[in-house]
Amino acid sequence: MRIYDLTIYNLQFAMRTFRKVFLLVGFSFSFLASFAATKAEADAFYEKEQYRDAAAAYEQVLKQEGVAAEVYYNLGNCYYKLDEIPLAVLNYERAYLLDPGDGDIRANLALARGKTIDKVVPPSEMFFVTWWRDLTHCMSMKTWTILGIVAFILMLIGVLVYMFVSQLTVRKIGVYGAMGLLVVVIIANLAAVSQHIDQTHRSTAIIMAPAITVKSSPSNTSTDLFLIHEGSKVEILDGSMKEWMEVKFEEGKQGWIPVSALEVI
Repeated sequence: MRIYDLTIYNLQFAMRTFRKVFLLVGFSFSFLASFAATKAEADAFYEKEQYRDAAAAYEQVLKQEGVAAEVYYNLGNCYYKLDEIPLAVLNYERAYLLDPGDGDIRANLALARGKTIDKVVPPSEMFFVTWWRDLTHCMSMKTWTILGIVAFILMLIGVLVYMFVSQLTVRKIGVYGAMGLLVVVIIANLAAVSQHIDQTHRSTAIIMAPAITVKSSPSNTSTDLFLIHEGSKVEILDGSMKEWMEVKFEEGKQGWIPVSALEVI
């Protein structure tokens, strides 16, 4: 009789354990399904012109899945439709940082910046600086990396052709092709490294306060230098203080503003 009771008890315990595991697995699958559907739901909100709900959903996607140029771009579109220009500029800038070669991101960022109050004329620079920036930003870091790997493999093939093929014409094609591909490898790696540095060392920010007075030093009692408005882009020169940042504006002026007045890109 005791053996029978023990057997019944073990069967009941096994059934309870199986039920718990089944519920846990079911909950996990339902969670993953809802997790995967989040972006689809955000897109659906956007298509229905429910931009506030879409923005909240895209923000949730970024928290759950990590950064993505497409999501930042869609989020920027939401805020642009809601006429919240500083947030639109901020998210377009974040999308551009991840995928500077995307023409839609560039175009919408220009549109959003065109609606800001402060119209900035950047200082002139040497032509090769502009040329190099345009070159490195014509593709994303991922694309540059793939291009560098492919070019490196083809370069090795060219070297092997030069070393082991006896025909002179083919050997010349191999060696000259390898030299040209070496240049591509160098440029691709430099461009990818440059974008990686920009993405990991965030040194730019967007002014989020409607208007802020730039100070000569990190103190409210210091001299007022000039007024800056929301949506303006700045370069962070000194971010070591808790409540103040020294920043440089695109036209070259610089000063101190409260940390609460800006958002790092």
